[in-house]
Amino acid sequence: MGRKRESVRGGQTVPIYEYQCDTCGLRFERRQHMSDEPLKDCPECDGHVHRVIQPVGVIFKGSGFYITDNRHKSTLPPPEAKGHESKKADKAKGKASAEETAPSSAD
Repeated sequence: MGRKRESVRGGQTVPIYEYQCDTCGLRFERRQHMSDEPLKDCPECDGHVHRVIQPVGVIFKGSGFYITDNRHKSTLPPPEAKGHESKKADKAKGKASAEETAPSSAD
């Protein structure tokens, strides 16, 4: 039932709930306030009905949901952690090249 899932009643937005009968299989919709009790009886056969839960369409737009919308700066890794391994390697290379160019005291 691909219709809009809400309606306006008396200036308020009221959701449309979908029900299915366990006895005859009838599927029907009713506009109800969220505080209203769920229906229990089928309008066709008076059998027991249950509310059918419909999936919600979610569309994520933009460069990223978690990076731009959900994370706080306190949960992001520190900037030096990103290149941590390469900095260690650069320091080791720098030490080795300094030792190679330094004059030896044995000469």
